Amino acid sequence: MKRSTFLQSLAAATLLCCAAAHADTWPSRTITMVVPFAAGGSTDSTARLVAEKLGKELGQAVVVDNRAGAGSNIGSAYVAKAAPDGYTLLLTSSTIATNVSLYKSTGFNLDKDLVPISQVALIPNVLVVNNDFPAKTLAEFVDYARQKKGPIYYGSAGNGTSQHLSGALFNSMVGGAMTHVPYKGGAPANTDLLGGQIQAVFAPLVEVLPFIDTGKLRALAVTTKERSPRLPNVPTVSEALPGYEVVLWNGVFAPAGTPPEIVDKLGKALHKVTQDPGVRKVLAEQGSAPVEGSPAGFKTVLAAEVEKWGTLVKLSGAQIN
Repeated sequence: MKRSTFLQSLAAATLLCCAAAHADTWPSRTITMVVPFAAGGSTDSTARLVAEKLGKELGQAVVVDNRAGAGSNIGSAYVAKAAPDGYTLLLTSSTIATNVSLYKSTGFNLDKDLVPISQVALIPNVLVVNNDFPAKTLAEFVDYARQKKGPIYYGSAGNGTSQHLSGALFNSMVGGAMTHVPYKGGAPANTDLLGGQIQAVFAPLVEVLPFIDTGKLRALAVTTKERSPRLPNVPTVSEALPGYEVVLWNGVFAPAGTPPEIVDKLGKALHKVTQDPGVRKVLAEQGSAPVEGSPAGFKTVLAAEVEKWGTLVKLSGAQIN
């Protein structure tokens, strides 16, 4: 064997041994879970729930670090560029799949810079209207939009967000003339909906449940294929528009290059977290559903999600430079 070849083989073997030894002792200190959204939102709430239970599974604290901005790209890029040692994770939403088509540049490459670990929750959007809106049921809303009986302004948390894309798909399927009104976040959109400045929002269920429960907003339909156990009497959009489906999710990623052994440990720990009765109870109360995923399963799902959300972005015409 040539000296150079021998040295290369020795170096590779040394790296493998070091990686294996590192994985055996991991984690030995606090883990940071980056959330690329502001504190207090639905993804942040899920992250704090997951972080607490994940820390107990791994025997080390998991702290949440909010790094919001650029539609989640700032926090995601931060993790993509972090050391691949298992101590910096990303818990984000399906926005990360949408942004591949929505942004000309996200600051990172989803395929090359991040490793999918596991989905943890599925989240429906819900079509809500203010109480003064004349359509009181899903069927009436579809007819109102289809027949263009009056203006329908639907709010969102911004161009290309799930609220926007859910509304764009609905409008396309009914052949309506609904007008999209982007806001800087879901909260101001919901505030204007309550005040009657806009007529509808396709909001993440967890964000508007308090308004639905108190009767301040009327829920007409959920965007998932199945009805939500949290709102069993509210139909799905697909009951009126077959084929309609929009499902949001939260999932965990690590920087590319993270040792496979650590990825495997994380995947197994997150699987246990989503099976925890306390976690499942809280998610159910929020209208979300736990996902007992795996790194391999999430990788397959992610590829399909990038394609699906890309189709919706194209349909909506949204684009952010």
